[in-house]
Amino acid sequence: MNAPALLLSRADVRALLTRGDYLDAVERAFSASKQSRAHSPSPMLIPATGGGFHAKGASFKSDRAYVALKFNGNFPGNLERTGLPTIQGAIMLCDAHNGSLLAIMDSIEITLMRTAAASALAARYLARPDAATLSIVGCGDQAVPQASAIADVIALRHGYAWDIDAAKAARFAKAMSRTLGIPFDVPLHLSDATRRGDIIVTCTTSRSPVLGEADVSPGAFIAAIGADSPGKSEIAPGLMARSAVIVDVLNQCVAMGDLRQAVAAGAMSAADVRCDLGDLVSGRCRGRTHEDEIVIFDSTGTAIQDAASAALAYERASRIDARIFDFTTGERP
Repeated sequence: MNAPALLLSRADVRALLTRGDYLDAVERAFSASKQSRAHSPSPMLIPATGGGFHAKGASFKSDRAYVALKFNGNFPGNLERTGLPTIQGAIMLCDAHNGSLLAIMDSIEITLMRTAAASALAARYLARPDAATLSIVGCGDQAVPQASAIADVIALRHGYAWDIDAAKAARFAKAMSRTLGIPFDVPLHLSDATRRGDIIVTCTTSRSPVLGEADVSPGAFIAAIGADSPGKSEIAPGLMARSAVIVDVLNQCVAMGDLRQAVAAGAMSAADVRCDLGDLVSGRCRGRTHEDEIVIFDSTGTAIQDAASAALAYERASRIDARIFDFTTGERP
């Protein structure tokens, strides 16, 4: 008889995994994708008024084989309109050998943290060795995890924040100055923030390019994470074309990432992409080739990240009774 499935809240997941755990899980996931131990089909997108939903599924095998399915709602205007988070949803984790349901867990924490972990992983491989300044463009839910995760792998000395809402940028800068122990400034103009950044993270909901060629200095590394659906765009096609582009998943980025916009504009083709993150962590691809090269990580978010993170959360929860919730009875032991 199968053991009862677990129900894990966002607070449970937060207590189970550290930023370092997510970094390790994401690196294992991308490495596994090159060893036929992880697979993810194209996501399903469901449009809705004011936002939309996506379903992303993947298999992942470590010591045990899992399949995970994440169903997320993404409603950018939620905070102002309803007070609810932009991203909400759940991850269903199953045993890949017998199909049994192992856990249902809140997806918000995993989505935020595994996305930030991928940016940090890419920065570790692709940022210049002397990189010390971070520019965050878009100070919403993703901003804090992104800045914190990158600070774990890069010795930052200064930060910059920019948002279309200057007050939001100021609040974020104040919080991160305190958390990371480095000064965070809020320049008036976007380019004043981004041209000073050795590392730039764009985490906006923009549907038109935010960064152009004039906004970035030679040698910068850009983690572009906002274009997670076909209508979104953060990086101008001209900037994509003059940069080395590394993707998380090539066919997914062609369908919904900044790469999609660059290909549609005729600025580049899929063949111009240097490699994907799995190739990079597996040593199959050379990342940065010279100090002044601009390198872009086009991150659309893949379910192998969710599966590896959810599997680790489940394994931890199974060993810690205080974190287990049997959703079949609605009781904690």
